[in-house]
Amino acid sequence: MWQLTGVVSDRGSKYAVSGGRAASREETDAFLKDLKRDKKFAKATHSSWAVILPDGTPLKGDDGEAGAGMVILRMLEREELCGYILVVTRWYGGKHLGGDRFRHVQTCVEAWLAEFAR
Repeated sequence: MWQLTGVVSDRGSKYAVSGGRAASREETDAFLKDLKRDKKFAKATHSSWAVILPDGTPLKGDDGEAGAGMVILRMLEREELCGYILVVTRWYGGKHLGGDRFRHVQTCVEAWLAEFAR
């Protein structure tokens, strides 16, 4: 599991991104479970995620952040990155971010891709 914390901070909300290999639904579920074992991530408000399995099957989850999983999935598709799960975690800071939250999800995914996928 490769993580970047403190990627974005906006109006009290803080974002991090985690990623790693996932070649099946079982590995995806195990990755998410491992992430939630960390108390810091277990206390997060949202952990949106997406993966494209090696057979081309797309999976995603919003975890209450409607549409965020699709943002991550579309970015993985553009990069043609299969077999990796990316999770963008948000700790809610008390103020609604509106559409900015999608920009922050994109920023987190771009940071992870720049650091670990090149």
